[in-house]
Amino acid sequence: MILENISLLYFKNYEEADLTFSPHINCFIGDNGSGKTNLLDAIYYLSISKSAFTASDLQNIKQGEDYFMIRGKFDTLQAHKDVIQCTFRTGQKKIITHNKTPYEKVSEHIGRYPVVLISPYDTDLIREGSEERRKYFDSLLSQLNHEYLETLIRYNYLLKQRNSLLKQFADRNYFDRDYLQILDEQLVPAGEQISTIREAFLAEFVPVFQKHYEHLSDSHEYVSLQYKSHLPGANFSLLLAEAQRKDLLLQRTTVGTHKDDFVFLIDGWPIKNYGSQGQQKSYVIALKLAHFEIVARYKGQKPLLLLDDIFDRLDEKRITKLMQLVANQTFGQLFITDSHLERTNAILAGLSENIVRYGVANGTVAPF
Repeated sequence: MILENISLLYFKNYEEADLTFSPHINCFIGDNGSGKTNLLDAIYYLSISKSAFTASDLQNIKQGEDYFMIRGKFDTLQAHKDVIQCTFRTGQKKIITHNKTPYEKVSEHIGRYPVVLISPYDTDLIREGSEERRKYFDSLLSQLNHEYLETLIRYNYLLKQRNSLLKQFADRNYFDRDYLQILDEQLVPAGEQISTIREAFLAEFVPVFQKHYEHLSDSHEYVSLQYKSHLPGANFSLLLAEAQRKDLLLQRTTVGTHKDDFVFLIDGWPIKNYGSQGQQKSYVIALKLAHFEIVARYKGQKPLLLLDDIFDRLDEKRITKLMQLVANQTFGQLFITDSHLERTNAILAGLSENIVRYGVANGTVAPF
């Protein structure tokens, strides 16, 4: 799969931009804060229908404007090309069109044009709480399995209703057991399905992740991932019943797949506490490389790979390992940001004859 071009209007710090890409390596070169990462985020948004860095679409609109638009053309390498357009206007729902036809639901778009982003913020997966790790694996699974995405959307909707009901009980000093039971009967199968898919996926994912960590680190430590959940092997209905008194007191649902975690381990210990900075960087890059390989396997095509300022953040050994994968044609189309043109040229020397370089400065972008 190739992204041939992209056009922006009022996206983040860009008033307007039109870019045409190489099918292999594309570089955005500029100072920190110039808008390089925003270009990667526009590509990510076009593929996933949301930003990789901001939770609210309002934050993606250029200051002083009331809408943004992203349009791009994908060559799926299957004898046809698709034009995707994402538009969001203040006070309205976002609209995503596929060859000028709007999707009935935005979720229909997710997974069609897979993308993987490697970013300096990836170590937040280690440092932050369980919500970050759930969001990461949910996003990965949603690209692979549309049924999983629909079940997750349904579960989160029901969970929101249940928590709202628990708060109403406290605010109005009443309790409707029958209504709560109706919600629980819908929540249980959705939660059980999510847990089953997560557990099965991790069994497939971990060996691929371990292979990439070993390649990156050249070390002898043993890394692993564990799925931590209330549900596998348990009766979710019974867990909800047992937690009902606590839920009423706290006015929120305290058991379920929304409490799951993915525990990152090195030699059997949490890498957050026992891993060096270098080990943590290798860990998250190995996660993303496994992410790439698994998505390519499921989709039968290589995802877009976005590398954000990795040359600033990684040591020479890890950069060399990544570039070996580029040289071996492991990846398809790459998009790279860096602050130094000379460094980028030196690192990419000999890897490809098809490299496009753009200079980025204060929300403007132009070919070198």
